[in-house]
Amino acid sequence: MGAWLVRRIGAAVLSAWLVLTLAFFALRWLPGDALDATMARAGWSAEAIAARRAELGLDAPPARQYVTYLGGVLRGDWGRSLISGQAVSEKIAQNACPTVTLALSALWVALGLGVTWGVLAVMPWRVARYGAETLAALALATPVYWTATLAIYLFAVLLGWLPGTGGDGVRALILPALVLGFHAAGGIAEVTARSLREAWAEDFVRTARAKGLPAWDVLDHVLRVALLPLIAVAAVQLSFLLGGTVITETIFVRQGLGRVFLDAITDRDYPMVQGLVVLAALSVNGVHTLADVLYALVDPRVRRGA
Repeated sequence: MGAWLVRRIGAAVLSAWLVLTLAFFALRWLPGDALDATMARAGWSAEAIAARRAELGLDAPPARQYVTYLGGVLRGDWGRSLISGQAVSEKIAQNACPTVTLALSALWVALGLGVTWGVLAVMPWRVARYGAETLAALALATPVYWTATLAIYLFAVLLGWLPGTGGDGVRALILPALVLGFHAAGGIAEVTARSLREAWAEDFVRTARAKGLPAWDVLDHVLRVALLPLIAVAAVQLSFLLGGTVITETIFVRQGLGRVFLDAITDRDYPMVQGLVVLAALSVNGVHTLADVLYALVDPRVRRGA
């Protein structure tokens, strides 16, 4: 397990480096930068913009800029925003908590809805089965922005139960968490239903029924086996939720890394985009590594295979 974990950490670091490299050069192939986007609009002369670009090292060849930036990253310096001058790491730290809170809240919603729909989808009750399958299909087929707009109109405008945009606290978190969780629940429901169908066909279910165990006890044994894949799918959905906050935070006007990322792309703020891209790569790899470790802890077969 120890050697496997070291390999996974090494793969995560390598993945983050590749993503950083791709983002670094892709951004510099695009025309213009944050200085063009802000200083030129503010009326700065071309000479003043060129002097500022030289001061920040943006006039150097891309390869030299890359080496300088990579050295800073290895020292823990992710650079400074070209717009505000604030350290990228400081900006990320200020906005990480709202995004993580939203993603984890939405994950709990997704697990609750997804497991419920998945169980109902294999039950003999036709109405419940069709209802669960329809909801899961809608969660997978409809875009987040459409559901968010509909939720704001229904629960904030018509009913007035929850704040539609902005705000702090639990009440302002409920609506975006429900919207994100609803969409993530579709994939969880499909995996749950498929795992339950496979588990129902196993020999231990026939043995339990032959012994005369009550239906609920049999279902309990089936759920213990069928819900193991949820560890992996929960990791995938958490990655989706962390990325999905870009749209959700924009629609609900929430503070967070999603809005920071969108603003950085719009302003062509190279250091901020690079820092957020590397953070996303490390987060996704970290979540999946943690899921693999948990899976190995709860399933001895995985440990023996490793």
